[in-house]
Amino acid sequence: MRVDFYQLTRDPAEQVVPLIARNTLGAGERLLVVSDDEQQLARISAGLWQKIPDSFLAHGLAGGPHDARQPILLGKAPQGDNGARFLALADGVWRESEGMQRVFLLFPPERIDDARRTWRLLGQREGVERRYWRQDGGKWREGP
Repeated sequence: MRVDFYQLTRDPAEQVVPLIARNTLGAGERLLVVSDDEQQLARISAGLWQKIPDSFLAHGLAGGPHDARQPILLGKAPQGDNGARFLALADGVWRESEGMQRVFLLFPPERIDDARRTWRLLGQREGVERRYWRQDGGKWREGP
């Protein structure tokens, strides 16, 4: 499993998730987006419709009748019925997730201590690749 840590210093998760979603769909994968904050999920939903011009990022909220058909599913738990192998943890809270190939942990500066604990925890696990990303102006840079 690969875990990408995204430190959000400029843009909030609702602006970053559409970019991750576009790239995920472009790779032929499905995405599950998780947050305990219903208002954040609503902002992410709006961002999936509006953030990227000329892109249609079809999605739905978990618990609906067509969850299995959704390429992007938004919910409160890391169990998606859409067959996603990519998971975006939009609220910066680490959750264990079985069967995921790639996890994106998006965290704001106030959650950096939690992210560091998660980094160390995952560093002790076999088969976990970790990468750290930070915003540098308008671009994402891999860094220490």
